[in-house]
Amino acid sequence: MSTTSTTRLILETLLPHLKVAAAYAHFLQPKIAALPAKEQGNNFFSAALTDADVAIQNLVEVVLLGTFPEIGFYGEEYESSNNTKYFCATDLGSKGDYLVTLDPIDGTKFYLDGHSNYQIILSILNSDDFEAVIAISPAQNVYFYALRGEGAFQGTLEMSLEACAPLHITSAKPSILLGWGMNAIAHLLKGQYKVIDIATDYSSDIQIPNLNGILSGDLSGAVIKSGKFIDSAALAFIVREAGWIVTTLDGSTLPPLHTCENYTMPGLIIAASESVHQDLLKAMQSFRSVE
Repeated sequence: MSTTSTTRLILETLLPHLKVAAAYAHFLQPKIAALPAKEQGNNFFSAALTDADVAIQNLVEVVLLGTFPEIGFYGEEYESSNNTKYFCATDLGSKGDYLVTLDPIDGTKFYLDGHSNYQIILSILNSDDFEAVIAISPAQNVYFYALRGEGAFQGTLEMSLEACAPLHITSAKPSILLGWGMNAIAHLLKGQYKVIDIATDYSSDIQIPNLNGILSGDLSGAVIKSGKFIDSAALAFIVREAGWIVTTLDGSTLPPLHTCENYTMPGLIIAASESVHQDLLKAMQSFRSVE
């Protein structure tokens, strides 16, 4: 069985359960009560932890252990899970030994505040790169997925993988999202773009774009301080397959996953076009030249 058919089989098996998880998250959102915050310094997005995070991860863990027990798994809430110890691995192995990762509620703070642009992100990783990613937006009734070398696709939650249409991001607005810790370059971009600084522009009342705005055309680029496998790097893989440009902060090609530490890539520049990429790269170079 080929790599693509194997990863597609995993996605096809998990998709019905992920749709159940999406319906659960959507139903629970107005009722949710936060659990005690995780200790993550001053990043209030990382600090948010909900009942939905834990429950969705438990659901995916049960399905994986029951259908693909030979595959490793790493979920964001691994410390809260009773299933972690049963997986054959929680980190990357050799080539062909897949690792499934999960961010059960990406954008937890958005979720807690009633915004619609949270999502469930599940990825299949090989030792060098992502093999597949699926990102589900329950409140928006849409999901996106990509298979390595096969392109990116989008559809509604009623659709199967095969029914989804190719993802063509053609209406990107001149807006740049700066991830946590990247506000120092904001002034270098404001003359050309609408700059959205996640740390200072977030509002509990007015929804701003999350990183998944790159999938819907609400953003033309983003600069992320570090690309976590479970969320920002996974979304970057989808837009890479859709034809966007993704590099490290100095413009280098992305490193093999097995060379990264703590399930995290270096910082990422994500851009809809070469011109946007050059603007973001220039801003990073100017910033570093005066550090």
